[in-house]
Amino acid sequence: MSNVLVYTLDGKIYINLTNRCTNDCIFCLRKDKSDVKGQELWLDDENSTAKDVIEQFEKIYPETPSKEIIFCGYGEPMLKLEELKEVAKYIKQKLPSSKIRVNTNGHANFVYKRNVVPELKGLVDEFSVSLNGATKEEYNEFSQPKFDEAYDEVKKFIKACADAEISVVASVVEGYKGRRLDLEKCGQIANSLGAKFRVREWIVNGY
Repeated sequence: MSNVLVYTLDGKIYINLTNRCTNDCIFCLRKDKSDVKGQELWLDDENSTAKDVIEQFEKIYPETPSKEIIFCGYGEPMLKLEELKEVAKYIKQKLPSSKIRVNTNGHANFVYKRNVVPELKGLVDEFSVSLNGATKEEYNEFSQPKFDEAYDEVKKFIKACADAEISVVASVVEGYKGRRLDLEKCGQIANSLGAKFRVREWIVNGY
């Protein structure tokens, strides 16, 4: 099986950089299936380069011209930061009118021990950050992070995006197996950090 680094969903192009993640979310699609509409997203290895991504993108784009390109797959895209930056730069040069969004868990600054957000100014048009809880306890239940400071790091990352004047949306997954969040409080947290707020109703197959 060859690595699927670029795939399509509902007329949009998605980029699947890695399967590694610093969370193990209980609602994650990859726990139940290996594909998105027949496109296998489990990678054979983690050695793919930006060049590999660009080659796949160039094959898909003529068939699925998209005004929005999203970094989102079966892992946390910011864990391959340099590849993400290189691919985003290529897209901005080739398709300057396209919007680039990164769906992220917001742990990148913790992972890299620096604020990486300014490095993405002009390359990323919007971050969608998984807030997934009104408290640390709620977040930990849903997201199962691999380090203790995760929830605070998510909020810091959201604020860093807002401070850099990059559009940022804080999102929560609502209704997973009947679980309900305090959406009002989640929205207040998002707004206090300078973010828009989005509620994603849980769908069994993820899309």
